[in-house]
Amino acid sequence: MRDSDQVTVIMKVATQLFAALGFDGTSTRQIADAAGLNIATVNYHVGGKRELYLAVMERAHQAERAALEGALGRLGGDDPVAGIHRLIDDYLDFCVVHPEVPALWMHRWLSDASDLTELERHYVQPLVVMVTDALRPSVAAGVIDRAVDLEYAMWSVIWCVHGFAKGGVLDEEGHRRGGSDTVALRRFRAHLHLTVHRMLGLPGEAP
Repeated sequence: MRDSDQVTVIMKVATQLFAALGFDGTSTRQIADAAGLNIATVNYHVGGKRELYLAVMERAHQAERAALEGALGRLGGDDPVAGIHRLIDDYLDFCVVHPEVPALWMHRWLSDASDLTELERHYVQPLVVMVTDALRPSVAAGVIDRAVDLEYAMWSVIWCVHGFAKGGVLDEEGHRRGGSDTVALRRFRAHLHLTVHRMLGLPGEAP
């Protein structure tokens, strides 16, 4: 296996394990075994567990940032309400397609890798600021209610979407249904649209 292929496999496996078990619950040996390599090879390519975790979080951040930048690029137009709902849809779709990203951050909500204290400041806060700044013209234009706390509104969306992407909901028989279930996803999307519409005080009916 070429070095580049080994790095690709290591990063993929590490992302899966960190997302499933967290940083504290994952060992370098687990990563090496799952990748079909020895620990020395993993260390040679990416360094120790800390360096690998930082690389995984950097990659997750870049993917999320690219998705949000693309969504914000479609925020404008003649119908700002529809643009806001497209933004929410795009973020939900990203988290459903890449559930490992919300999983990584949710582990940190539970104090995983608590000694690595700068990730939220470097990665999360700039994205929240980017989105809230993009929405402020809609507040100034009276599209979004001026009484709305945009930061808490965006955090409410994050909490809600991450919870659905990873935890799903229970159906009538107690089975967990999440983003891979088309019916559950459709219902959650409609609920999210209604929640955001009312939370932001948007005019008209929620689409």
